[in-house]
Amino acid sequence: MSNLSVFIVEDDPMVLEVNKGFLTRLNGFQLVGESVSGHDAYHQIIKKQPNLILLDMFLPDMTGMELFLKLRAERVPSDIIMITAARDAPTVQEALRLGAIDYLIKPFRFERFEKALQQYKSSTKKLQSSQTFRQEDIDQWLGIQHESLELPKGLNILTMQQILDYLTTHQTAITSEQLAQNVGMARVTVRKYLDFLATKGTVKIELQYGAVGRPTKYYSIK
Repeated sequence: MSNLSVFIVEDDPMVLEVNKGFLTRLNGFQLVGESVSGHDAYHQIIKKQPNLILLDMFLPDMTGMELFLKLRAERVPSDIIMITAARDAPTVQEALRLGAIDYLIKPFRFERFEKALQQYKSSTKKLQSSQTFRQEDIDQWLGIQHESLELPKGLNILTMQQILDYLTTHQTAITSEQLAQNVGMARVTVRKYLDFLATKGTVKIELQYGAVGRPTKYYSIK
């Protein structure tokens, strides 16, 4: 999958630079435009059609919600993450009803920004990789979990998601060593995540026996 194009709408120069800096720290994203006003952003977005818009609520010429509505009226195929200081319930509810895929309240840390964009990238990859979907696929995309997936100490959700993403797009079962080489991690680290996912029923293990020695474990999405 090529880099996802991102457009930032933010009227505060300092916040704009922070968000741009955060974006450059993430792989798989490309900034294609920025604007400090709603009308300018609207015309640029109509022309550039970015994959993702990072949208502030308070702009000098219109509200972020008004821009949101204008873009939806034009059926612009861009996803939107709200990045704003607005935290009142009606505003948050309206943004989510309109289809905002995430809502970040200022000020926020890089880790929250990273989580929002990585989750978006993962969802986009899944949507682009298939023509039809199971209920389980949609549930995972929407963040609906049917059982708790609390991670043991020493494991983190972003690393686990990276491993799951590779297994999801990989067509055949793979050994932990092969997987480690492809995702750029240590084999022992990958094994910990695979064994944990196997206990949760997310990953299945197949044993392949050779002429001598122990059988080789192959992993795939269940």
